[in-house]
Amino acid sequence: MTPVNESVVRLLKRELHAGEAETIALAIEQQPDVVFLDESEARRVANLYGLRITGIIGLLVRAKYEGKIVSLRDELDKLRDEAGFWIDDDLYNRVLQSAEE
Repeated sequence: MTPVNESVVRLLKRELHAGEAETIALAIEQQPDVVFLDESEARRVANLYGLRITGIIGLLVRAKYEGKIVSLRDELDKLRDEAGFWIDDDLYNRVLQSAEE
């Protein structure tokens, strides 16, 4: 599915990568319950449009609470160590503390 409003996509591409710009433009049109974004700049822009967002860490937290993963720490460490996913140390610690790990 691609966004209809190309002018919004062009505007968003001034600040974001093409995929992020199209994701946000499509979300503006479709108004989904949640938009999946990890990059901080894309999240900032999505917030400006009133979009509800989550990222991979939010999905992992939910998976932990739903019993779909055993250890949030293990999954976050895999993201950092194996996938090269950058996670701020403060965020890492807050998320683990909130999940009581």
